[in-house]
Amino acid sequence: MAEFTMELNDEQKEVRDWIHGFAADVMRPAAAEWDEREETPWPVIQEAAKIGLYSLDFYAQQFFDPTGLGIPMTMEELFWGDAGIGLSIVGTGLAAVGVLANGTEEQIGTWVPQMYGDVNDVKVAAFCSSEPDAGSDVAAMRTRAVYDEAKDEWVLNGTKTWATNGGIANIHVVVAVVDPELGSKGHASFLVPPNTPGLSQGQKFKKHGIRASHTAEVVLENVRVPGHCLLGGKEKLDERLARARERAKAGAERVKNAAMATFEASRPAVGAMAVGTARAAYEEALEYATTRSQFGRPIIDNQGVAFQLADMRTQIDAARLLVWRASWMAVTGKPFTSAEGSMSKLFASEVAKKVTAQAVQILGGNGFTREYPVERMHRDAAIYTIFEGTSEIQRLVIARTLSGMPIR
Repeated sequence: MAEFTMELNDEQKEVRDWIHGFAADVMRPAAAEWDEREETPWPVIQEAAKIGLYSLDFYAQQFFDPTGLGIPMTMEELFWGDAGIGLSIVGTGLAAVGVLANGTEEQIGTWVPQMYGDVNDVKVAAFCSSEPDAGSDVAAMRTRAVYDEAKDEWVLNGTKTWATNGGIANIHVVVAVVDPELGSKGHASFLVPPNTPGLSQGQKFKKHGIRASHTAEVVLENVRVPGHCLLGGKEKLDERLARARERAKAGAERVKNAAMATFEASRPAVGAMAVGTARAAYEEALEYATTRSQFGRPIIDNQGVAFQLADMRTQIDAARLLVWRASWMAVTGKPFTSAEGSMSKLFASEVAKKVTAQAVQILGGNGFTREYPVERMHRDAAIYTIFEGTSEIQRLVIARTLSGMPIR
């Protein structure tokens, strides 16, 4: 078991610097343009694929880093470059994690490579869980999957929303209800192959931030997928549903569902994204404060500015430590007995909102214009306290874990 460390090894530092170079040289110069266009930055994803940064091999290597720091390090550097483009590059990863968390070895080997495509034909994937009336309330999910035993097919019907890469993805991973009586325990995840009839893109959202990342509804109308597209397989599903029914009869506590297994695995990574955006804004504010003069001296000479920067840096470092701890715990198999994964996502996302707002304030009127990147960073940071579980949901998870009580 790897010891917890706050120091990257030489190989990790080399990878970090490599990603940082791509973020600085390729992502940042393109960030404002794709934010304005509100379109998927395919040329940037293509460049990432060319150097191996957008590939299954790279993310698998980071995912299986024995220290647990590969993924958070990668996320921080990419989102330091730009959050919208960063999410376009890593959005496929959420669908891949969905397969890794719930799929068989054969499913992982067959489908995850198709999510990325190759250098000459780049693809993306989408994880579809939220619905118009069921975001944080996963028990209210309405998308249904019904098994057609005669054809060994599952038939999916419903509408998903807030899906990163929804509708433009090569592979969609869809969470659906297979047993409505079991609530959130009766969910399962399905792979929808490319060009499957009945799946279409609904509304594409025009967003406040992360505008270079495609977010849309996904409509499922009598979508038929082969039986082998049920993640984990039917035998495993039937066993899990049987256990859930027995527990329901006994009044036992709820068990994890397919969507929550994915989110638990990805929350520290989202925290790392928030750290990257916060760090970028802090660095812009620090540079501005040391070069911008008022009344004959740099504005950092004023305690009102200097103390803000001190607090910003302290909070960023604290957020990173929480993220790294949770990532290390996850990879070494230590249970989140105090909801450490949710803690890391909660704190880092709140820090990102606060730090980017402070950066805008330090730049004053310039910070409010699109001539300076902190305005975009501030808009981007707003999403971290919302997606993959709002800050309120994180607090609920933490409180329930600490108290053992069904707090509502």
